[in-house]
Amino acid sequence: MGIIKIWHYLKGYVIIKIEGLTLERFLNLAANKDIYLWDIKRIDYTVLEMKTNIEGFRALREIVKKLGHQVEIVDKIGLPFLFHKFKNRKMLGAGILIFLILVIFLSSILWEIEVFGNEIINSQAIMQVLERENIKLGMIKYKIDKDYIEGILLNEFEIFSFVSLKIKGTKLLIEVKEQLLIPEQINTSIPCNIVANKKGIIIKAIAKNGKALVRKGDTVEKGQILITGVLEREGAEETKYTLIHSEGEVLAYTRYSINIEEPIIKTLREETGEIVRYQEIKVGKKGFQFLKEEIPFTHYNEETKEIKFFNGKTNLPFKILVHEYREVELKEIKQNVDFLKDSTHIKGVLELNKEIPEKAKVQSKDVKYYMKDGVLSTYIVIEVIEDIGEKQIINFN
Repeated sequence: MGIIKIWHYLKGYVIIKIEGLTLERFLNLAANKDIYLWDIKRIDYTVLEMKTNIEGFRALREIVKKLGHQVEIVDKIGLPFLFHKFKNRKMLGAGILIFLILVIFLSSILWEIEVFGNEIINSQAIMQVLERENIKLGMIKYKIDKDYIEGILLNEFEIFSFVSLKIKGTKLLIEVKEQLLIPEQINTSIPCNIVANKKGIIIKAIAKNGKALVRKGDTVEKGQILITGVLEREGAEETKYTLIHSEGEVLAYTRYSINIEEPIIKTLREETGEIVRYQEIKVGKKGFQFLKEEIPFTHYNEETKEIKFFNGKTNLPFKILVHEYREVELKEIKQNVDFLKDSTHIKGVLELNKEIPEKAKVQSKDVKYYMKDGVLSTYIVIEVIEDIGEKQIINFN
């Protein structure tokens, strides 16, 4: 598919609209004359949009004239059209030529560094280590010793269990994995407290191992110790403590809330079918757009597509982007308030259900609606009973 796209781009093609009452006959006649058409879309009952090469467009004239249809060129894409525009713009053509020559040099430079997979260690801390090892933007990417840098990061951050460096185009990708000690998996030989993982009102606290510090009716905050693993030794002349691994259950009332706002008068964006496209060559964060003019629309939707070569399996040092601007008309509609209440209610409950633990028991649900400045606000509160205890290793210091 990538080869075909390149071939179409090199030969040049047009996007056209055909308007008429016998569109099926038009397609049959085009097929009989071996005219290659692709990406055929029906806009409405009397209009088709399609792509064809330059030779195909010329051959279509006879069919269009015979059937009395109308043809409109929506866009011209490809090198032949670019060369035609550049014919009387020598300075611009020379500038583009110089730019393309520079692509070879610029493609060897590191333009971007991306770190992902880290949650505990800040990306900035990783970037500081890279800078210390002279890994920075603007350097020649071939000078990066990936194995060496991976070893440096593993030694610098003991929490990392895995580090991988990859160079994709002009971007350095650094993937890390951190060793996360999940509270439920803390070894029973390790002293720990049980703390609140969220705010709540205590219903009961049962300490199977350790000492409960809260009781029914207490309001606790996130991070507050519920069952302590630090026990004072009895009978000692001096105050001494024993550290143990806490076990227990702490049930509490907790609240989950959400506020969803929706305007009564909603603005819809309907596309008119008018489209303009501009092409861009991009190296790193630097880009050059071909003959971009002012966008002729007051309101529009913008979409950027990357032309993939060789099915995207080859990482090239540059990108060819197509910026597409679709004209839209703004239309205001008044929404039914009762329908709006139902839809926002359902949406809010679905969002809250994503946060509420599966084992939690729902006790109540309260929904309130407010209207202000033409906006409907739906406020939902769900109260549940859940175990809010979470194990936390005791810091010996």
